[in-house]
This record gives sequence, C-alpha cells and structure tokens, in this order.
Amino acid sequence: MRLGRYAMLGGAVGAALGALVPSAEAQQGGIICSVLDPRPCAPTVCPLDGEPCQPQYPFPLGENLQLTIKSADSHAGEKVDPEHKIDTIHDLFVALRACWRPPDEGEAHEGTQMAVRFAFKRTGEIIGQPRVTYTTPGIDGDTRKLYRDAITHALDRCTPMPFSKGMGGAIAGRPIAIRYVENRKQAQEHQP
Repeated sequence: MRLGRYAMLGGAVGAALGALVPSAEAQQGGIICSVLDPRPCAPTVCPLDGEPCQPQYPFPLGENLQLTIKSADSHAGEKVDPEHKIDTIHDLFVALRACWRPPDEGEAHEGTQMAVRFAFKRTGEIIGQPRVTYTTPGIDGDTRKLYRDAITHALDRCTPMPFSKGMGGAIAGRPIAIRYVENRKQAQEHQP
C-alpha cells in the first residue's frame, strides 16, 4: 500500500517535470536548463510552477549607503543641531561631514584612509560599535589610533542624529560605510 503511494507521487512529479521540458526547450533554443540540473546554468523555468525563475539575493544589491569625507573639506567639527530634523539622506551626509574634525596637521599622515561601517537605530543612536573595515596599509599603530580616535569623536559629536520619524524608520538598520581620507596637503598643493 505504501509503495503504491510513493510510486504515484513519483509518477506525478515525473509527469510535471516532463511537461516543463517543451517550454524549457522553447525558451533556451533546445537546451534544457533547470534548477535541478547538476551542471551550472542559468535556469529559465522553475520545476514546480513553470514560470521563469528569478534569482533570489539575500540582501538587495546597492542598498548600503556610502560616503567619502575628505579632511580638506572639514568644517572644523560642527555639532548637529538637534532642532533641525534630518529628513533626507543628503541631510544625513551633510551632518556627518560637518562633524568630522581631522587630527592636527602636525600629526596628520598624508594619504591615510580609514573606512568604518555601522548602522543607526531609528532614534538616531549608533547600533553597537562602528567597525573599521579598511585602513591604509603600512601605517604605524600610532597613526591608526590617531585616526580611529578622530572618527570615534566625530561620530560621538553627531549622535544621536535628530532623525524625523520617517527618516528614522527608513534608515534604521541600514548599513552605512564612511571612508575618511587625509588629503589636506594634496589640496593645498593644488590651490592656485
């Protein structure tokens, strides 16, 4: 009795897959490609519903926010006005740039780059600790600490961000990557 059920189920699955073969052949010009194939392929027909297959990515591509802050563009460490609600990504980037105060020029190391990644809560606070994702290779530990401390002070100066209700909901948990670039000497050399 049980064997009969499995045979019927196997026959039904075989018939369903067999029905897909003509549509797969038509779409691929005679080449059958399915998600069940052992060889690599880009399937065009899903085996269970006969509809075109769409790849599923775990996180939408291009959904993280990226910002570059250059030391030459520093605004001398302004604070974010808590009365002015941040309602757009542009406003957020302006606020993050305004908070950056690079190390003193005497201690600065030209060409240093450091990138951090973090996310905000809807209340404007940072979730956990920002993680350093890149540091210019070959710089010494003291310079690395100097720039890491400057980044920490800049983010402390800015947070909590005064997000509007809508912006807080939209930005909460979204990854933000900021690259800090020391370029003051280079910018001075290029001035007329």
